[in-house]
Amino acid sequence: MRPNQLYVDDGDVLTSAGVTAGIDLCLHIIRRDFGAAAANARARVLVAPPQRQGGQAQFIDRFRPVARGDGLGPVRTWMLDNLARRQTVDDLALRAHMSRRTFIRRFRQETGTSPMAWLTAARIDWARELLETTTTPVEQVARLSGLGSPAAFRAAFHRHVGTSPADYRGTFRTVKA
Repeated sequence: MRPNQLYVDDGDVLTSAGVTAGIDLCLHIIRRDFGAAAANARARVLVAPPQRQGGQAQFIDRFRPVARGDGLGPVRTWMLDNLARRQTVDDLALRAHMSRRTFIRRFRQETGTSPMAWLTAARIDWARELLETTTTPVEQVARLSGLGSPAAFRAAFHRHVGTSPADYRGTFRTVKA
């Protein structure tokens, strides 16, 4: 598996990252077996690009892990309701009426990750939703999502999503400007 590739051709084993990537793989096979002209002709019939970049980011529905327990459900709900606020592990542990160490352990048991990693993923999910459904400027999305300055937001977004907020918005926005 190569997470940043649309398809892999490993000689006699070929695999793709999904349905659309399967079309890319089929065009690759045609290109390999019959030449670029044949692949380009087939792509035109499909109204598809003859060859997409294999290193483009793959987009997933949600970054935040789903909890396997609900003992800390109220704390996670508060976290989601207050994404723009500064949140620390100590504050969250206090809200859960637990020691820091117990809170971290229980949080990891329920979510499979640390509180701050879960919070960052939730903030990225919210930022993605804002980028998809609003025309809110990127600077304001950074503030509303709690991901810090615009530069810090862009860096975190790129690290998690694999593209810039502006490029993501251009690909996925459902609201017309």
